[in-house]
Amino acid sequence: MQQEASRLVVIGGSWGGIQASLSILSALPADYSIPIVLVLHRLRTTEGSLQEIFSTRLALTALEVEEKEPLLSGHVYIAPSNYHVLLETDHTLSLDDSELENYSRPSIDVTFTSAADVYGAGTIGILLSGASSDGSSGLNYIFEKQGEAIVQAPEEAEVSTMPLAAIAKTPGCRVMNLAQIQAYLLSVHDH
Repeated sequence: MQQEASRLVVIGGSWGGIQASLSILSALPADYSIPIVLVLHRLRTTEGSLQEIFSTRLALTALEVEEKEPLLSGHVYIAPSNYHVLLETDHTLSLDDSELENYSRPSIDVTFTSAADVYGAGTIGILLSGASSDGSSGLNYIFEKQGEAIVQAPEEAEVSTMPLAAIAKTPGCRVMNLAQIQAYLLSVHDH
């Protein structure tokens, strides 16, 4: 039985976020020790499977989140279209189809906030390229709970709106380019 993870990586992004997250996660080994939850905005009408894109490019196991899914190391859990993803205190994931937040469902803020409530200082929040301000208050909440708040360098992001909003809200966040984020995630992996 795998021990319950005391840490969690949560990644959010929208416009440009798919490429950015692929580039970070492609270097992580199949036995990466920290579960990863990925919230990417996509058009509500697109049925394109992010799971397929990520499965073919990563050593990690990529799954679309299902209700009551347990969090396991070596896995990337992808928020499905039209649902908010919440972290439960028993270290499972739940889906919620309540109102849009920041015009988005899934909302990065919703997932980031619930992750910090469960994992506290063990939360690693990473906000990537995007054209909205979703994620900035969730990342600030992670920071307030002593978790790691990491923002993709705006000058590198395909669309800098989301990183700039997060930096404005949480001046103490760590601003890194994708190569630095990748190196950081490898550095916190328990070998």
